[in-house]
Amino acid sequence: MKINYSLCARGVFIATLVGYTTLCSAEVVLGGSTVHGLSLPLLNQEQFAGIPFAEPPVGELRFKPPVLRLNPNVTSLDATQFGASCSQFISGGSKTLEFPNLAVSEDCLFINVFRPAGLNTSSNLPVMVWIYGGGFFEGSSTTFNASALVAQSIERDTPIVYVSLNYRLGPLGFPQGDEAASKGALNLGLKDIVAGLNWVRENIGAFGGDREKVTIFGQSAGSIMISQLFLNSSFDLARAAIMESGAAATAFSFNASRDESNWALFVAGVPECVGTAANDTFACLRAASFDTTVNAADSVYAESPGGFPFLPVGDGPGGLIPDVPSTLYAQGRFSRLPFIAGNVLDEGTDFVPSAVNSTAEIRDELLLNTSPSTVSDAEHAEVIERILELYPDIPALGSPYGTGNETFGLSSQYKRTASVVGDLAFQSLRRSWTQTAVAGGSKAFGYLFTDPQPSSPAAAGIQHASEVPYIYGVAPNGPASIVLGHTMMDYWLSFATSLDPNDCNGNTSRPHWAQYTPDSHRIIQLNSENLTMIPDTFRQTQMAFLNANPAALLH
Repeated sequence: MKINYSLCARGVFIATLVGYTTLCSAEVVLGGSTVHGLSLPLLNQEQFAGIPFAEPPVGELRFKPPVLRLNPNVTSLDATQFGASCSQFISGGSKTLEFPNLAVSEDCLFINVFRPAGLNTSSNLPVMVWIYGGGFFEGSSTTFNASALVAQSIERDTPIVYVSLNYRLGPLGFPQGDEAASKGALNLGLKDIVAGLNWVRENIGAFGGDREKVTIFGQSAGSIMISQLFLNSSFDLARAAIMESGAAATAFSFNASRDESNWALFVAGVPECVGTAANDTFACLRAASFDTTVNAADSVYAESPGGFPFLPVGDGPGGLIPDVPSTLYAQGRFSRLPFIAGNVLDEGTDFVPSAVNSTAEIRDELLLNTSPSTVSDAEHAEVIERILELYPDIPALGSPYGTGNETFGLSSQYKRTASVVGDLAFQSLRRSWTQTAVAGGSKAFGYLFTDPQPSSPAAAGIQHASEVPYIYGVAPNGPASIVLGHTMMDYWLSFATSLDPNDCNGNTSRPHWAQYTPDSHRIIQLNSENLTMIPDTFRQTQMAFLNANPAALLH
């Protein structure tokens, strides 16, 4: 059994604007280059797509940190079409990609800008930068159409500039092992995001954005990496963040050597590297063809015991992930920037195989995915046993929550496992981070998305990524969900423009979203039938135990 702890973000739509465009071109000047985008008069918007923000990470730049590219270095740049997405990989034995028709390439470090029409360099609008999810093995900025979000920002008189960007995935974005560590090749995908944020800082003014009013927001893997950037108290490439379903330790906190065997398996699958000595593989890997690297990576994903072999890892002092999150929290070493953090109700269901049917399977996977622990084997095993006691095999207590004794034709262990995974990798970490941050002086708001999803499989419940369509104006479940989606966009836009979700624009009758404080642990329940504040105390005993044992659980 593989419990898929790392994070897939379900794509909601491809960003296509056919039918909205005209032959008129929007223009922006970057350095000595004129960037030609699309004019969208029916939306009162303009779009610039496929702008390179770093040199192509190919050839000698494969497995190297991004080289920032602030200027297109051409007289005229066609930004009317999205650039290629980064290489996508097949995880966990799956036979298909989430988006099989995406144009992919290693040359993929592109950035996109959606903005209201008629801006100039003095407009100084707030900026929202989206970081997609996808388990660190798939995902693309091109699958998110921000037209509705920008349109609502205009309608409510709080216009924003929206930015999205690509980052490298799989072994090309997240190399593992001692060689990668020694050659400065860890967390390349995360470094791509930092490069993109630096591009925004230097260039967003040309598009009418304010470099001092940047909010980064993302879901799943995107949220994880935003949270990891917050592990650096000096982080200053944004003034706020929105973290949707992902905390700094959601992918667990390993060092580079933990998945050395997976890196060796990857190298062994590349024909150009046959006979290459361990810890001297980068030269042959840089010479290998694109296709062989993708095929080799797909094989590793299929065979890896944990299911997700290429993840961000701790890169030590001076790195982007300098230590285990709980250690940094205890030392007060984290960003104090304002943020929103939240989850959906049934985070775990996406990451649990439907065939799970025994306590022994759950125990083995918990031990595997939290090893090597920093406590003794005996203490580690004791913690895992206590988790199994706190999450008994009682269907009415499991996830999907609120479904009583229904087991959907599966073993009751499915709902039990989904509850454990959802709390261990998501809910407890969001709670711990938020409480730590507000105790340290941060301004924070929390949410729990519970809107029913009748179009999803019943056994999935309100699953991971369910809230994303609402944020992009395409809530899928009828009029009530559409109203909730517009209200959620109001909250998100209000926070991005004023650092408070409670401005007086848009839906002025929306409930007040109370700030999360040391004296008031309350979050907003995002539900079309019951949009209200609730106490952040659900499964208090279980999550208190998880949060009391970060060393054993690699949090």
